[in-house]
Amino acid sequence: MRRIVNLRWWIVGLICFGTIANYLARNSLGVLAPQLKTTLAMTTQQYSYVVGAFQLAYTIGQPIAGAIVDRIGLRAGFALFGLAWSLTNMLHALAAGWLGLAFFRGLLGFTESAAVPSGIKAIAEWFPARQRSVAVGWFNAGTSLGALIAPPVVVAVSLWANWRIAFVVTGAVGLIWAAMWWRFYRSPAAHPAITAEEAALIAADRPPPIEPASTRQILRSGRFWALAIPRFLAEPAWQTFSFWIPLYLATERGMDLKQIAVFAWLPFLAADFGGVIGGYLSPLLMNRAKLSLVASRVAGVTAGALLMIAPGFIGWVQSPFTAIALFSIGGFAHQMISVLINTLSADVFRPEEVGKANGFIGQAGWTGGLIFSLLIGQLADVTGYAPLFAALSLFDIVGAVVLIACLPILSRAKEAR
Repeated sequence: MRRIVNLRWWIVGLICFGTIANYLARNSLGVLAPQLKTTLAMTTQQYSYVVGAFQLAYTIGQPIAGAIVDRIGLRAGFALFGLAWSLTNMLHALAAGWLGLAFFRGLLGFTESAAVPSGIKAIAEWFPARQRSVAVGWFNAGTSLGALIAPPVVVAVSLWANWRIAFVVTGAVGLIWAAMWWRFYRSPAAHPAITAEEAALIAADRPPPIEPASTRQILRSGRFWALAIPRFLAEPAWQTFSFWIPLYLATERGMDLKQIAVFAWLPFLAADFGGVIGGYLSPLLMNRAKLSLVASRVAGVTAGALLMIAPGFIGWVQSPFTAIALFSIGGFAHQMISVLINTLSADVFRPEEVGKANGFIGQAGWTGGLIFSLLIGQLADVTGYAPLFAALSLFDIVGAVVLIACLPILSRAKEAR
């Protein structure tokens, strides 16, 4: 295999494709929700249980998947989970009611839970600390791109064939990616296409291997809780956007399936920009404002939290287009926050343990998302969406305050890494 200059950026592109496939499968349900509620005779509460099945399995699965990938390696582990989530998404076509849909959704949640821990682990292995936030920004763009293309793709396939074929098509994309990952991915030390210069650059920043921290040591550490609490508070916003925007536009704004396909992707386009810009913001603050690496990440999270005030007003605006604009600001802001919290996990945990650690941090986030989704299912038809959207803004402000308070803990952990 010929040598490839800056191979690590091609690795990021491969990870990004994987997250696109992951989120295309994941967001298919949200796009089809208005149709499925009628076809499968689901209530809003039952739909929240279907969403909750995915979230619960994903919540439980993240540290397990992260530990499996840490144990068997990124190449085999990520490909195995990619194959599993793709086949599981295709099985959604067999659902005959909301209970069957919830069952398949739970399987999808567990298998998809490997994506973020695996991506963060790969970036921790391939990138020096100063470049990690940029790499995570581009990797994280895949989550938004998958969510962005889901509405037009899923609606087009559904109108061309039916909703069952839409699940099959979106699942099949992941099969292509899993084969590519298995064929092309290797660690920096074993990749035949890496140049000597790039191998030396990566090795110079990588600490010598040690015995990774145990689960108990991770969960008892201050660095874990410094990231887990803000992630718990931030994740409800993204899951609300991913699973509830199409249903909200249909029930509260009167949009049909074609209108949803036209507008529902815009918040995820904005989220792409937020993720990438958030990645570049950290080194910019280090160079221009002379902030430390950890402080630059925390400053970016704080900026995102302030922007998250905007979607708190969605329920009180009259125009559906203004609502879409506020959703878009929220998508931009959330991905800034997500990129930098995920990058911090690679900063303060060693490569040998970051898959498991990021899995537990993600578990904390998805616990928050699950609780909030179930609240939407219970309250949306009673109170409306307005107070629920307002709560999302408050959550991120509190999360930023926690992160600022924990800055000394994270700085010490980075130095000790």
